[in-house]
Amino acid sequence: MTKRSQLFKHATAAALTLSLALPPVSAMASQQSATALIPVREAAEGFGAQVDWVPSSHSIIITKDGHKLELTLGSSEALVDGKRVVLEAPVRITQGRALVDAKWLTGVFGKNETADAGVTDTADLFLNALLAGNGTEAAKYVSASASAYLPAPLLNQLWANYETLFGKAVGTPTKNVSINSVHRNVTYVFQTSAVPVNLTLRLNAAGEIDDMYIAAAAESAYQKPAYEDPSAYTEREVTVGEGAMALPGTLTLPAGKGPFPAVVLVHGSGTNDRDETIGGGKPFRDLAVGLAAQGIAVLRYDKVTYEHTFKVAADPKFTLKKETVDDALKAVALLKQTPEIDASRIFVAGHSQGGYAMPLIIAGDTSGDIAGTILLSGPSGKFADLLAEQQAGLVSRVKQLGLDSAPYEQQAAVYTSIAAMVNDPQYTVDHMPEQFPAQPAYWWFEQKNYVPTELAKQQSVPMLILQGENDWQVTMKQFEGWKTALQNRNDVTFKSYPQVNHLLAKVDGLSIGAEYAQPSNVSKEIIDDIAAWLLGIK
Repeated sequence: MTKRSQLFKHATAAALTLSLALPPVSAMASQQSATALIPVREAAEGFGAQVDWVPSSHSIIITKDGHKLELTLGSSEALVDGKRVVLEAPVRITQGRALVDAKWLTGVFGKNETADAGVTDTADLFLNALLAGNGTEAAKYVSASASAYLPAPLLNQLWANYETLFGKAVGTPTKNVSINSVHRNVTYVFQTSAVPVNLTLRLNAAGEIDDMYIAAAAESAYQKPAYEDPSAYTEREVTVGEGAMALPGTLTLPAGKGPFPAVVLVHGSGTNDRDETIGGGKPFRDLAVGLAAQGIAVLRYDKVTYEHTFKVAADPKFTLKKETVDDALKAVALLKQTPEIDASRIFVAGHSQGGYAMPLIIAGDTSGDIAGTILLSGPSGKFADLLAEQQAGLVSRVKQLGLDSAPYEQQAAVYTSIAAMVNDPQYTVDHMPEQFPAQPAYWWFEQKNYVPTELAKQQSVPMLILQGENDWQVTMKQFEGWKTALQNRNDVTFKSYPQVNHLLAKVDGLSIGAEYAQPSNVSKEIIDDIAAWLLGIK
């Protein structure tokens, strides 16, 4: 495992246990000459304005509460409600962003000008306080509902803890803004002594800090698959669930009128986005566009641990049900209410942990809304046993490749000890080890005796179980476990694929995970097999 991947893995785990955190750096405002400049779009959207770009005139139109501001690139003049005003500095483009005088833009919309350096975005104000270790100030920008899991004492130390994990931040971070159906997401990219770091602040509809997410940053190597046909589908933003834990998602619809059969995609372990982005792969995006081209709608969504990281971390009794099962069922319910979807043909496909949880999802489907399930490299046995098995297999593969196995053996020893602790009969959810190294501990011990195949034996919803033969994370032993346990069911189809790794992509050579950083796509054969099986079920 590379240093970068180790850092990413450690960062994710630390965020979930609220033990993270990086040092005070310079103020966020962009300083150019004597005038403080800020990105127009981010600043305007930060105080609730609508921003539109007019290509023909190279102008930016900002509207809010009946007021209209028109800026023109390169010009030192602007129109405010039709009246011409002179700017101290012309509107300019820097790194693809239009910049304007911060104090002036703030004054146009009557915002409080007490913020230093012309900063008007709540995200910037919160970040400045966070970087300074001023938790009391940072907490002023946190929503009332989020104050329980983002309290001032935590915010006092959070950045310093990040610095310990990632290394000292250098220079001013870059800033990007995106909006989904749940949050306005402001991402700051920091350069550190170890690896670039993304800190994403999630703001609610009121413009308050609702959650945070941090991870090592990496350039995306993803490339669209050859089988993608943009004319074959459309996509729209949707919301899975409601309330504090609602999740943003994407519904991919085939071209045409429908109603269409549909598939809900359920993530593997970790803090996955809706594409299940891992290195240079986006397996869920590939599945969505590939299946849509064959007339099948697909719903994918950001995982709860990704969109609501600190909320989850603050839950002392976070379970597999809360992490995976509940949201999958909410996604099914959403599809059932969607006019373009055939409500009698809704399927659920689970990758890795999503497949492991599939029998629980079926058990929770008390209305019988799920027409069939697809398991993609899903574990068949206890999760703790899988942990030890995969690490032993990884060490064996590394030795076969003639690589230095010492670091992998050390890692395997740690995970094997965790598995042994989980399986120790003296420990239960009511009596957990005091120093359990894989938090949240409750998650592990609540499901320690859950065996997917034992529950699946009692069920009768059609299943398609697919497995990559080159997968070290969920091995062929797990696949054989499904085949043995379900041999008496006549509604289960099995297939495995030579060369296919855990990301469902064909790779040359023995997979040890190093190839995840390279561009990859889900095997077309897998997509074709899913489509054929699904369309064959009436």
